[in-house]
Amino acid sequence: MVGSPLIFVSAGEASGDHYGAELIASVRAAAPATRFTGLGGASMEAAGQRRVVRAEDVAVMGITEILQHVPRIVQSYRKLVRSLHTETPDAAVLIDFPDVNFRLAKHLKRLGIPVIWFVSPQLWAWKRRRLRWVQSRVDRMLTIFPFEEEFYRKRGVSAEFVGHPLAEAPLPDISREAYAAQFGMDTEKQWIALLPGSRRSELRKNLPAMVGAAARLGPSFEYIVPVAPTLDKGDIRSVQLPLGAVKVHYCTDARAALLHSRAAVVASGTATVQAAVIGTPFVAVYRVSAMTFRLAKRLVRYPPEIHAEIDHLGNLPIVMPNLVAGQRVVPELLQKQFTADAVAAQLFPLLVDSPQREAQLQGLAEVRMRLLRADGVRSMDCLRNAVLDALNTAVSAPSSARAASASND
Repeated sequence: MVGSPLIFVSAGEASGDHYGAELIASVRAAAPATRFTGLGGASMEAAGQRRVVRAEDVAVMGITEILQHVPRIVQSYRKLVRSLHTETPDAAVLIDFPDVNFRLAKHLKRLGIPVIWFVSPQLWAWKRRRLRWVQSRVDRMLTIFPFEEEFYRKRGVSAEFVGHPLAEAPLPDISREAYAAQFGMDTEKQWIALLPGSRRSELRKNLPAMVGAAARLGPSFEYIVPVAPTLDKGDIRSVQLPLGAVKVHYCTDARAALLHSRAAVVASGTATVQAAVIGTPFVAVYRVSAMTFRLAKRLVRYPPEIHAEIDHLGNLPIVMPNLVAGQRVVPELLQKQFTADAVAAQLFPLLVDSPQREAQLQGLAEVRMRLLRADGVRSMDCLRNAVLDALNTAVSAPSSARAASASND
């Protein structure tokens, strides 16, 4: 590797911004002259990325929000594409964010720039037709779930399971006493964490039933709700909670809340992986519109690489720890099943020394082990090494030559 290589990194969400910042710091430690450009958040900029587009300008969720911001999103995307032609990168790293990154990958491939993708889009569940985009536009797919490696390799993609960053993260170091003092909790009681999700719509759909379950379990427990950075006090006040429900404590740092809780109720999403790797028994819940759920049941089909059996209502498992385990380690309450009474009934055995609690603890420990690489190499080290390999390869194939080769494909 010679000179000052340029790496294009694209990450449009908070988790991707965190991973991107780690990558930049890691690569710079090994190759200090390396420069970074692309799409990123504040953390990536602080780590040294020259942001062509800010992640906060394109990371909108939901159909309504997207329609409102279409002109700005299109303008930002075109700006990113122009930057690739203005100064051609030596390599590119695309982190999740498939709706934008798949389109960027098309332009990168045309320019002959090696493309590394970190955090696979869940094509194994639905939108399987996008697999052809991975096959034609991505040079290396680095996956964070073990079954994804086999899924891609069987379909002609160079893929490698690198481990899940959440499974590698150290446990929070704040003590239970310090956390209790910070948020007014009672250390003499057992705590139950309620994680409704990080979006306003999830808060409205999930929190009332969670608090209703808490009311049924009674005041002998302390109830704690970690508030995502994307939400504020106004969002919480707008949610109508059951009358006469027990008091809940609102806090920050979901990982610490999970660590110090006896059990939890967790909305389906990344938080279920957090709970699994921390080892907190939990009940998973999920609720969307009836139309969305019916559509999902029709579209979602798992490949043979995922062992997943339907339940008595014809539902496939959707919670990632259950997919990783290949069995229903965690109870799932979906749609109409997600009621306060059902949550309380499923949660109670996890609060006492019961066979259900012991079985789930063992299952979660197995899930965490499966999310780690057997050789002990960390995911971000694998990503850094992949980038350095791409840069070393680029030395023997300058970007101009790669572009000319790609134009002849």
